[in-house]
Amino acid sequence: TPQMIAQAASQEDVDVLGLSILSGAHLEILPEVIRLLREQDMGHVLVVVGGIIPEEDRQLLLKLGINAIFTPGTPTRRIVEFIQSELKVRGNP
Repeated sequence: TPQMIAQAASQEDVDVLGLSILSGAHLEILPEVIRLLREQDMGHVLVVVGGIIPEEDRQLLLKLGINAIFTPGTPTRRIVEFIQSELKVRGNP
């Protein structure tokens, strides 16, 4: 659940949260995860999502606070490079 995700992220003091959404429930789950992270003063966490996210939903999710969306077939190297780059910008080596 979004509550369990946010709680685990808080307990582990994460810098990055990666979620894979294959259920089609991305518009229900992801906004709630972002809300809960912000509520717990964890708005700084880099949130990346992978899975089957329709094009028409991507801009909304990015506006809500998802930092990147990686669709099926995205090379793992591209995901790693994005995370490394973002962490450097944020001051986390």
